[in-house]
Amino acid sequence: MNKAASFRLPGTLFALSAVILGAFGAHALKDILLERGSSATWETAVHYQMWHALALILISLIHEKTPVRPLTGYCFIIGTLLFSGSLYALALGGPRWLGPITPLGGLCFIAGWSTVALHSIKKARA
Repeated sequence: MNKAASFRLPGTLFALSAVILGAFGAHALKDILLERGSSATWETAVHYQMWHALALILISLIHEKTPVRPLTGYCFIIGTLLFSGSLYALALGGPRWLGPITPLGGLCFIAGWSTVALHSIKKARA
């Protein structure tokens, strides 16, 4: 199995857990999140996790036709863990020092999407 294709499993696990966490936040944690005023934070974490889960799955599928740098997938995985992970923790009252972790995850997302853009430009010129 090539490296880019190996991103299918983390992508599907991130998608699965995004659905579970979204439902958990909307039902089991609803009152807690409303009381803390952090429902939007939780939803943001779920959305970014799902979008990047789908991106990981897509990377693994398109790699069969056009090689994609594994760096893209690693950026999306690390970005999801840092960005969504810190937002989940903050929404539940985690330590405030996690706040600066969130933008680091965002930078990983930006780096990952930048590699996609560069790859697309390179392919368009070929």
